[in-house]
Amino acid sequence: MMPNQNDDLQQLRSQIAAVAARMIAQDGADYATAKRKAATQVLGDERPAANLMPDNLQVEEEVRQYIALFQSATQPARLLELRKAALGVMEALSEFSPYLTGPVLNGTAGEHDDIHLQLFVESPKDVEIFLLNRDVNIDISETPHFKGARYDPVETISFMWRREGVHAEVYDLNDLRGALKPRADGRLQRADIEAVRALIEASPDLNEP
Repeated sequence: MMPNQNDDLQQLRSQIAAVAARMIAQDGADYATAKRKAATQVLGDERPAANLMPDNLQVEEEVRQYIALFQSATQPARLLELRKAALGVMEALSEFSPYLTGPVLNGTAGEHDDIHLQLFVESPKDVEIFLLNRDVNIDISETPHFKGARYDPVETISFMWRREGVHAEVYDLNDLRGALKPRADGRLQRADIEAVRALIEASPDLNEP
């Protein structure tokens, strides 16, 4: 029987996803970097074709499996800690319509992860002034727009909040339209204050010291 090319492609994608997941869970690598390094490790020095690269959802699922196998004793407590910190900073920034995104929302966050927020405001300057007036040191950078490359990058304000790193992407108010649809796998892409509070209250570790 001739080997099935699609099966070979799926196997390679799975291998790359598994290696990338280990880098993300162990070292806190971002998804793009982890996938690139994993592809080099699995394929050698080849420049991988686009159809060989796993998508982020496949890598995320591998991260979940890695956590379940190797970090189940420590990761849930760390995740809860990060979600509580996220809720605190979201409450402080409540006037800017904060939404939680990334690993802290999807449940894969570990010891190396920061809190990622998206704010929807009339002007990024309002957020900067709010933080500076509270003696919060901020760094300004740019992040690709979640709607894709056709849109300009957005300002990202990074700062420390109670010993946790926070990266707040600042969007226009109109960007919130259509932004609350679930992901392809049905999970939330972003969560408001009430949704984050519900995640914390549903945690089995909520009452643990």
